[in-house]
Amino acid sequence: MQFENPIPLTTIAPLIDATLIGDNGFAANGINEIHRVQAGDLVFVDHPKYYNTCIQSAASFIIINQKVEVPAGKALLVVENPFEAYLRIVEAYRPFKPSLQPISTTAVIGKDTQVLPGVYIGNHVRIGTNCIIHPNVTILDHCIIGNNVVIQAGTVIGSDAFYYNRKTNRPVQYKKMNSCGRVLIHGEVEIGAGCTIDRGVTSDTIIGTGTKLDNQVHVGHDTVIGRNCLLAAQVAIAGAVTIEDEVTLWGQVGVNKTLQIGKGATVLAQSGVPGNLIGNKIYFGTPADTAMRKKRELIWIKRIPEIWKKIKSTQA
Repeated sequence: MQFENPIPLTTIAPLIDATLIGDNGFAANGINEIHRVQAGDLVFVDHPKYYNTCIQSAASFIIINQKVEVPAGKALLVVENPFEAYLRIVEAYRPFKPSLQPISTTAVIGKDTQVLPGVYIGNHVRIGTNCIIHPNVTILDHCIIGNNVVIQAGTVIGSDAFYYNRKTNRPVQYKKMNSCGRVLIHGEVEIGAGCTIDRGVTSDTIIGTGTKLDNQVHVGHDTVIGRNCLLAAQVAIAGAVTIEDEVTLWGQVGVNKTLQIGKGATVLAQSGVPGNLIGNKIYFGTPADTAMRKKRELIWIKRIPEIWKKIKSTQA
């Protein structure tokens, strides 16, 4: 999440009850997770395993629960509970403000865009020109839709990420990490009926120009889908996945989190993708492998009874 204007660390520190270590003249541009941070961002870390990763990341300011050495040009905000500090910042600078009307007065809708009955459009949404938003679509706060986009009935864009902070010493172990990111849908995209596209936790979920989604597709938080991709019905993509241009995922493909699928790859129906796939190849199966290799494997599996029968006959 980027702040509307840079926020001085001297303003943020008292908000989260932090001890500021480093140059107190700095100002933060936003707050982001480690895999999305840029220079000028805040990031939080609450486990020693990740201290060095965060401190050496692009983030300029680290919310942390222990005093450590501060690199030049950075600052620490030391607090007892960095996760709670994150929640306070989000609640202060992107609070939930319910809009109780079908189309928020802060939404901007472009020329010749058709919004059909039953659509809900939240605060600060921007929709481009010549779009069609079919009945019962929900577009939640801060989402941005490009030109010539079609969204079929019943789709939800900008729902919260399925993302929780777990601590075993709490009675309720999983605590929601409030989502303050957005969904950005570029031009010429079509989204089928009953799809769900989660907003980024702190950054953006992005769907590139010309990409087409079939019905009942789920796109997880912070996923970036490239240009001219095809996603068939019931594809499910976990969080923080990168899908490059011209990728095709056929029906019921499942994609695990934080991986990358290369340009021009095709994944055949009902495959499971647990790791990175290089581009311009056809994949099949669970775990997904190149289709020809997987099909040869299936042929050999079918021959197991025959092979076993021959082994038993030689032992007789």
